[in-house]
Amino acid sequence: MKLKFALALCALVASVPAFAQTAPGTPTPAPAHQPGVAAPKPVQSAPPPAASAAPAAPEKIDPAKEAAIRHLMDVTKASDLGDNLHAYVVGQVRQVMGRSLSADKIEPFMATFSQKLSVASPTSSITAAMVPIYARALSVEDIQGLVQFYESPLGQRTLKALPQITQQSENAGVQMVQKAAMDTLQGMTNQYPELKSMLSPPGASDAAPGISPAAPPK
Repeated sequence: MKLKFALALCALVASVPAFAQTAPGTPTPAPAHQPGVAAPKPVQSAPPPAASAAPAAPEKIDPAKEAAIRHLMDVTKASDLGDNLHAYVVGQVRQVMGRSLSADKIEPFMATFSQKLSVASPTSSITAAMVPIYARALSVEDIQGLVQFYESPLGQRTLKALPQITQQSENAGVQMVQKAAMDTLQGMTNQYPELKSMLSPPGASDAAPGISPAAPPK
């Protein structure tokens, strides 16, 4: 596989987090991470619990705080994440299975898959899983302040602008990193001659038809 094509695939994989926010054919919701809120630190892997350990009890969240969190998620459209994830997964499965199933089989197959996926992983369960994450990160006062901001005219304009800003920023970053990677590899061909056979000739494109290395699917 040519390195340029491999880098293109890496770029597509790297943009998967954006797909979760923008499923094919669905509006782009605001990211769950809100402006002004510090991003959570990476979660460290915990050692596996002992076999005799009892399962952890579900977190108890004050009902008023949970209601405020769910209201914030509705205002910012973060509660649409489950629907968007399902739509994206269904679209990807359709794309892959459409190459193997005949036209008369793909629709019944997708209807069954979509129904079974909804049962196995209800979109409401994704929203429910997000509530304790918000609860750990934000106080009731924080949540109320965010709701007040996002319900304001400026907050509404921000919510509309953020998806475009995020997508264009990701695209610009991917293009810069890909170009820098290819330029770096080209500059290393004297030291590593085997790279010459792996890299495409200058100006040639090895990307498969229909793949745009820099832009994640809309």
